Amino acid sequence: MSDDLEAFMMTQPPTAERPLNGMTVLVVEDSRFASEAIRLLCLRSGARIRRADNLAAAHRHLRVYRPSVVIVDMGLPDGFGADLIKELSGDAIRVPVILGMSGDAGTCDAALDAGADGFLEKPVESLAQFQQTILAVLPQQEGPTSPRKLPNEVVLPDALALQDDLSHLAQIMRDGDDGATQDYVAQFLGGLALAAHDQGLAAAAKRLAAARLAGRSTGADMAHVTHLVAARLKERQQL
Repeated sequence: MSDDLEAFMMTQPPTAERPLNGMTVLVVEDSRFASEAIRLLCLRSGARIRRADNLAAAHRHLRVYRPSVVIVDMGLPDGFGADLIKELSGDAIRVPVILGMSGDAGTCDAALDAGADGFLEKPVESLAQFQQTILAVLPQQEGPTSPRKLPNEVVLPDALALQDDLSHLAQIMRDGDDGATQDYVAQFLGGLALAAHDQGLAAAAKRLAAARLAGRSTGADMAHVTHLVAARLKERQQL
């Protein structure tokens, strides 16, 4: 969205076609691919989007402006999304809508217990689901006043964002192999695999996470993940 168009949209009231006109969405998400999906959904809904890829960046954003909606991934490189949700929900001047987001549906309760108004389960790609999740918890006076037909559009993020995420993951695995790194790799890869509809990556992420949880050796699982990520990168570079 160009700066001029974005500024124009921010002055427009919500409509049935663009029910999030005038709103700013801050998405706290370390995956570029997942963030790109949210960007496209915001664009089609009339909202401005800002992205923070970790908790520290989110706090920098929040010191500058107050978003209408904050969407927080539950697993971030520098901490837990639930901590930020709890902090935001306890603010004297509360953000109107706080949502948790994850590829692990089991984290929904943690998000709601921390004070989230709702939860988005990855992959987040349905325009209707995205809009309805926000509008269901938005103060009534801030949403569209006219009846609306639910859109059936599904967004498809840019493949270049997927390649960036795979490169990011490969670099993380080159830089370290301790337990915390493996936990992050399993979480990040699991969410990315869901967003990309990649069953092979999803299965590898689940095996790594299960090995970590059971306290088993993870050498073979990490080697398999490394091989798969390298293969996916090679495939993308040949397109």
